[in-house]
Order: sequence, then structure tokens, then C-alpha cells
Amino acid sequence: MRATETDRLDAMFAALADPTRRAIMERLAAKGELAVGDIAEPFRISAPAISRHLQVLERAGLIERRIERQWRMVRVRREALKPVESWITRQHRYWSDALDRLEALAGADTPKRGKS
Repeated sequence: MRATETDRLDAMFAALADPTRRAIMERLAAKGELAVGDIAEPFRISAPAISRHLQVLERAGLIERRIERQWRMVRVRREALKPVESWITRQHRYWSDALDRLEALAGADTPKRGKS
């Protein structure tokens, strides 16, 4: 993986490490594009705090914003999640293969015990 890809993944994982930002992403994924006020509605935090969370998500490339008249609209950049999905798939494959090899090795080296 190239350094820029690693940097992008680091930024995405750092952004998603916060439970409020994950909840924002889940809300956007479920509802589609929302106005900033609608995103903030279920959270018990200030509007400036929501704005800071959105800035982190935007810098990580996970969301995009646009202005529609007086509303600030936000949506998930679904294509931005592909590197995360790819990384998770590679890790799953690696660990699944490694654990299968370990299981086979443990089974092959286990001596048969006779009755005493």
C-alpha cells in the first residue's frame, strides 16, 4: 500500500474512532442526504460540536457538503469507504488463512494418547 493510501486510511479510521462521528455516518447512510440541522437533531451536543465532527469527516473524505439555498446539505461519499472495505477484507482473509494453518498445525502435532 502506498503512503498516500495509508495516510487516507489513517484519517478515515481516526475519524471513525469517535462514536458520535460513527453515529453521524450511520444516520447519513440510513437517511441519505441531510441538512446539518437534521443531522444534529438526535444528538445532545451543540451545533458547533456537530460542525467540528462534520469537518473531521469531511477532511477524511468520508462525507461531502453542498449548499442548497439556505441549507447546508451533507451526504456520505460511499466510494470513499471502498479503501476501508478493501483493508478489512484483506485483514479477514489473512487472519482466516493464518488461523486455518495454525489449526492444521496444532491438529497434526497433537500426539494420540493411549489408555493408561
